[in-house]
Parts: sequence; structure tokens; C-alpha cells
Amino acid sequence: MAPKIYLLAFSSPGGQGSIAGMRPLMVLGCTSDAGKSLLVTALCRWFARHGVRVVPFKAQNMSNNARVVAHAVHGGGEIGVAQWLQARAAGLEPDVRMNPVLLKPESDQRSQVVVRGQLNRDLSAMAWRDRHDAMWEAMAGSFDEVAAEFDLVILEGAGSPAEINLRDQVNNRMVHHADAAAFLVSDIDRGGSFAHLFGTWSLVPETTRDRLGGFVLNKFRGDASLLEPGPQILTERTGMANLGVVPMVHHNLPREEGASETGSATANAPRVVLPRLPFGSNLDEFHPLSGIAHLTWATSPASFEGLDPTRDLVVLPGSKSVAADHGWMVRSGLADAVQRSAAAGVRIVGICGGAMMLGRELSDPHSVESASRHDPMLNLLDLATELEPNKRTLGTFLTFAGLPAAFAPLEGVGFDGYEIRNGVVEGGAAAVGHGSDARRQGHSPVAWASGTVLATTVHGMFEAPDIVKALLGVRPEPVLEPTFELLADLVEDHFDTDALLTMTEAATR
Repeated sequence: MAPKIYLLAFSSPGGQGSIAGMRPLMVLGCTSDAGKSLLVTALCRWFARHGVRVVPFKAQNMSNNARVVAHAVHGGGEIGVAQWLQARAAGLEPDVRMNPVLLKPESDQRSQVVVRGQLNRDLSAMAWRDRHDAMWEAMAGSFDEVAAEFDLVILEGAGSPAEINLRDQVNNRMVHHADAAAFLVSDIDRGGSFAHLFGTWSLVPETTRDRLGGFVLNKFRGDASLLEPGPQILTERTGMANLGVVPMVHHNLPREEGASETGSATANAPRVVLPRLPFGSNLDEFHPLSGIAHLTWATSPASFEGLDPTRDLVVLPGSKSVAADHGWMVRSGLADAVQRSAAAGVRIVGICGGAMMLGRELSDPHSVESASRHDPMLNLLDLATELEPNKRTLGTFLTFAGLPAAFAPLEGVGFDGYEIRNGVVEGGAAAVGHGSDARRQGHSPVAWASGTVLATTVHGMFEAPDIVKALLGVRPEPVLEPTFELLADLVEDHFDTDALLTMTEAATR
């Protein structure tokens, strides 16, 4: 099939070079995990491919997987990994405005509230229904800023806009504020898509319903002709156009919540075992391992059996609640399994919260994560951690030096990573790396090692090909750019792109 050719109509009021009449576009889902994040990523690359200065925006995200971003004008801090990926797909440096509110669950009843990249303790302590106005100010203000700067804003909703028991700012209030065109996404793989779409359309406020110009059936397997006459009937009853039937796609982007990859490596590939911590964080950083190793997210000691000290690895990931996750490891038997693995000579690596667990003790005098004041840890390294109220969020460059024999291949190898932590780690363990910030200005030790145990407070080492090659003997292939192009092709091949452009009022043919 010959490729479509689009002539995008530019105008330059005030010399800004913006596209005439470009209307924001919002991707709403009938449910969580309908595929909103992936489709926004795909649309960002597709519009960027056609010369549009496009920016992703999600007013509020909830995830313990975050990335540190920095900007000379807009400041730095944390945003959700989904918006970090979407910005990369759009060809942009991510900044805090793209995800102005990030909720990071610390327990089943409590979340940290991060506003414009920075932890807001007052909002975190506030009752949920009392937070709305303060969070809305950051949401609306951030949207207004990016809308003034870019040609097209693609907004991502959260959950469903039809949660009629909630005061919905992220979907309904935001689509109205942005005056965005919108479409609904349904995960057809789970079944009931036509009911999901019709029910959602029926329950949303009229101001949202008036903006719903279409729907997408996502994650489809099989013969699309068998869907007829369902899409046509739905269009007749709602006025929403069928924008596309998108097939189930196997892609190489990390899942938003991580811990879902199991590895697709060859039979003789090394094994990597990671405890599936209840409050594990930044788990997406291990995604590159899924193509080169047998990856196991462990919930029982059996996963640690038969590890080969010459090639396999145990990794303790980051944690949003170190004491609680360590307690879970003790109760589940995984703490003993990690200690036995270390005694057997298996290499153990701890990242951030996982690094803190490898030490002797954790103290929390300010109740940053829990009411506990003192908790013993795994005692595999002579380190102690104290949690402080102020959170450290910055990009960090780390080069390893002075390593024990078990980690000798890492000697002199460095990587660009990032730190998101409240913990101050100190002790008698040998420091094997001092970090430096973006200006390469040095600061305190951020890596320690003894025998077969290595700890670092810096995230990102398993996304660095040189580090992975040194640890596991295999270099992972780059995946982001090829996957962004794959997703843009998905839009080209399976969306009604003429209808999409009409919704954004962006193009003439």
C-alpha cells in the first residue's frame, strides 16, 4: 500500500511557527490498562514524524516508576516513566510540566504527592478529597504553559472518566479546560468492549461527551471483519466514529508498572532473580534484561534455587517503602534466600532501596516511610541508612573503581543514572563509586561493595549497555527508537488518520 502524504498547514503568528487551528487531543480509556499510555506514545511519534511540534501531557499519574528530569527554566524532579517515554517519542527532553502531579503509593492507604517534580508533604498528609484545588492549580497551569509553547498537546487520561463516585479532575475537568478533542480506548482483549464504550459514553458529563469524537478498539486478535456490525451500531448510538482497530502488538517498551517481563533469551542465557517487592519502584529500569537473560520476579525462595555463581545474578530493586518491603522479604523467606545466595558466592546487587536493605539497619526518625524508628536489614554490607525528610532527586554519573574480584569487569566502567531517595547511606563498607551531577561535580559515595555484594543508590545501571555486558556477558540492543517507529507505523496502518487530523483540525490534504 502506498504511503499517505500529508501537507500540514503552518502559520507563524508572532513568529512562533505554530500550526494553524491545532486543537489538543485527549486519549481517554474505558478502564485502566486499556492502552492509553502506549497509544499516546505512538501518536507523539506519528505527529512528530509529520513535522508537528507535539508534547505529551498527563495531569496526574499514579506510579512508583519515575524518572528524574532537569530543565534550566522549569526546574527538575520526578515524572512518571510513561511521560518520560512519550517525550522521548516526541523528540523532546522530558520536563516536569508533562506530568505535573505524580502520586507514589507508600502503602495501601497512603501516597506521596509529587507536584511539578517535587515532593509536597503538606498535600501528602492531606485527606484525599481536600487535595483537589491545590493539585488543580499545578495541573491547569502546566497545561497552559505547554499549550502555549507547542503546536499540539496530546493529553492522556487516567483510569476511566466514568468513575461517578469521584471528583474527576484528570479526565473530565482537564478535557474541558483544554477544550480538547477526545477519543475513547477500550481493551478488546479482555472482552465487553462495546459495553465498555457505550457505558462510558453514557456516564461521562455532557461536556466530555460532546468532545468524544471517536473510539479505538485496542489489543485486537483475529479477523477484524467479525466485529461488524458492532462498530457501526456504536457509531449510530453515540455519534463516535470508529477511529481504528489496533492489533495486539508485542513491543519493546517497559511496562508502566514494571515487573511484567519474564525474559525471552536463549536457553543458555544467564539467570537474573529479582524479589517482587510489594512497593518496588523504578522497576522499568530492568526491562533491557528481558531480552538477554532469564528474568524471574521472585515471590518464593524456590526461585533462588540452582543459581550459578559464575554467571547468574540476584538484584534487589528500588523500594518506595524499604522497611515494609524488607519485612515482606523476611516473612516470605526471600531474605534468607538472598543471604544463602550470597554465602554460596552468587553476586548480589542492590539498587537504591535494595542497596539500603543490604546494609545493617534502617532508621526512620522522622517517620518518612513508616512509624518504625529502627529496623534491622540483611546485614550483607556494613552500611546504615537514615531516612531524611528532604528527598534527593538528581541525575548522577557513576564510575566504578576499587571493586572486589567478583565485580572486576565493572572496574572503570561508568554510566549516567539518577537518584530518587530520602535515605542517607553511610558505614564501613568499601566505597567503590563517587557520583557526580550533570556538571560532573563530585559528591559523596554512592556505591559500596564487599565480596560478592554490590550496592548503589544510583538507578539506571541495567539500562547502560556497558554495565550489562560487564555483569552478564551480553550487550543488550537499543530498543527505544525502533519501538517508537514501530508504534508510529501502527498509527499509520490501523488508525483512520484522516479522521484523526480532522479532530485536531491540523491538516489539509
